[in-house]
Amino acid sequence: MGVGMKKWLTIIVLFLVAVGGQGQMANTEKYDLLIKNGTVIDGTGAPGFKADVLVKGESIFLISNTHTASISAQRTIDATGRVVTPGFIDNHAHGNPLVTPEFKNFSAMGVTTIFLGQDGDSPENISEWMNQVEAKNTTINIGTYVGHGAVRNQAGVKLDPKPSYWDRRKMAAQVQMAMEAGCFGLSTGLEYQPGSFSKLNELIAIAKPVGKRGGLVSSHTRNEDDEAVQNSIAELINQGRDSGCAVNISHLKVVYGQGANRAEAILNQMEEARKQGIAITADMYPYLASYTGIGIVFPDWAKPPNNYTEIVASRRDELADYLRNRIQRRNGPEATLFGTAPWAGKTLAQVAIELNKPFEDVLIDDVGPRGASGAYFVMNQELQDRLFLDPNIMAGSDGSPTMRHPRGYGSFAKVIRYYVNEKNLLTLEEAVYKMSGLPAKTVGLIEQKRGLLKAGYAADILVFDPHSILDVATFENPHELAEGFEWVIVNGDIIRTEGEFTGKHPGKMLRKH
Repeated sequence: MGVGMKKWLTIIVLFLVAVGGQGQMANTEKYDLLIKNGTVIDGTGAPGFKADVLVKGESIFLISNTHTASISAQRTIDATGRVVTPGFIDNHAHGNPLVTPEFKNFSAMGVTTIFLGQDGDSPENISEWMNQVEAKNTTINIGTYVGHGAVRNQAGVKLDPKPSYWDRRKMAAQVQMAMEAGCFGLSTGLEYQPGSFSKLNELIAIAKPVGKRGGLVSSHTRNEDDEAVQNSIAELINQGRDSGCAVNISHLKVVYGQGANRAEAILNQMEEARKQGIAITADMYPYLASYTGIGIVFPDWAKPPNNYTEIVASRRDELADYLRNRIQRRNGPEATLFGTAPWAGKTLAQVAIELNKPFEDVLIDDVGPRGASGAYFVMNQELQDRLFLDPNIMAGSDGSPTMRHPRGYGSFAKVIRYYVNEKNLLTLEEAVYKMSGLPAKTVGLIEQKRGLLKAGYAADILVFDPHSILDVATFENPHELAEGFEWVIVNGDIIRTEGEFTGKHPGKMLRKH
């Protein structure tokens, strides 16, 4: 009997046993991993069910609710009292896999796949970088977007507010090459330079190659402030409509907005776009503070290409008034927490007291628009909660191994701890869908058989007791690993067992087909 026939007979026997539910598996084939006695939550949002999961090589071989005592596996995990879920997918992450290929902060909170190249920022030679990551042997899977800012720089457009037709063609060609190299889409950072200099015609032109390859535009929109956020979302919707792209709002939030009604207006805007045939989603992290460079509070006229020193000399009073008003509207200097030296862990208010000067003078003289990064406590819990409950909103950390914000170490654990265990706002199945099936569908991983627990899909798997999940990281101690994800499996290899890292590096550089 040939090898192929033996394989098919094995599959038939396993299938008949799964359907019949009573017989023994007359099977001598060796498998790599058996996860038994657990409750399978498959990532689709469907109710969990009792079943065993059988892994062979890098893939799930069988999910069955029948007796599996006769199966011979190299490793068995007894998942009694635990759930078995897909590994989580972080559609909006930061970090450098060439420097920290372990990404322990992500895997400790159940993330087995991250997407980099966010907010318009990616390596300029993205194809070469992807090859380097592939050779690095990461612990978890890595996918990437190509960044709009990187494309602008590589095409020589840089800070030009009016790129020519030929400049736009050049940028579109760069995006097309990045897509052909395996990027999953395009990211924009329209609140940052150089993305802030772009107009809609440029955004449409560079997105068309993404649409042709079925990719995604994921955007840090132009302005997240309460009075401007919907106009910014409308710009993204128009980009998607005229380029043929699916679009995603990065780290959806409303800065100093209040209440669930504000959230409803945004969700209705997104739903109206869907009715017009535009696929629009968003990702969110479960914290009320953002994190970015301090330049976010400075006016555009105080940033490049303008000379900051000259601006301070000629328009100091105007700049001080602007900063004073902007910081006060963003909940005051107490709501800005520095995340970089020499003031890391201190608020702007504390630094102002230490330096014995008004906080606006601290920003002008001691910090400057490029002098620090920080966390900004500018969001409303009721509003953010209502946004996150929408079925088209997925979890995303916007975090990294080094950022001084707990979202990089706690986001996915906090979704379970806060939304499921404490507030009962989501079922565990709904939460798992937001962290696996939905991002996989949005980014295009379902086509690569990732993001769900199904036979034939990649064996990226978690085993845990949901009541033991804890996000330990805080703003005071932001680099504390999450707890409770007992077994984390990537491409069939166990990278975390009973709470300890194994040292395995089975991650892959994922490329869009």
